[in-house]
Amino acid sequence: MKRFWKNERAFTLIEMMIVLLVITVLLFIAIPNVAKQSKNINAKGCDAFVHMVQGQVQAYRIDNGSLPSSVSTLVTDGYLRDDETTCPGGGAVTIDAEGIVSAGES
Repeated sequence: MKRFWKNERAFTLIEMMIVLLVITVLLFIAIPNVAKQSKNINAKGCDAFVHMVQGQVQAYRIDNGSLPSSVSTLVTDGYLRDDETTCPGGGAVTIDAEGIVSAGES
């Protein structure tokens, strides 16, 4: 019995290996850039968070006639939630005697 093979076209092993190599090279290029952008995102998120807390300090001053002594005062009086005491990157937020909000290093 004779078998007639159709002319089936498929990828060879070498072609598949080349495709995997190209994908690997692209990943090695992309991953460091993503990690670098993650630091920028955390920094910008922290800046935005500090501005938001600064706004809450001003709201507290308007409502109470004085500045809050700490971030925990804002939490206690309902100006911030319990989970809003640190930046997205992990740095602690503090309020100085003049009511200026700053973020510590994470």
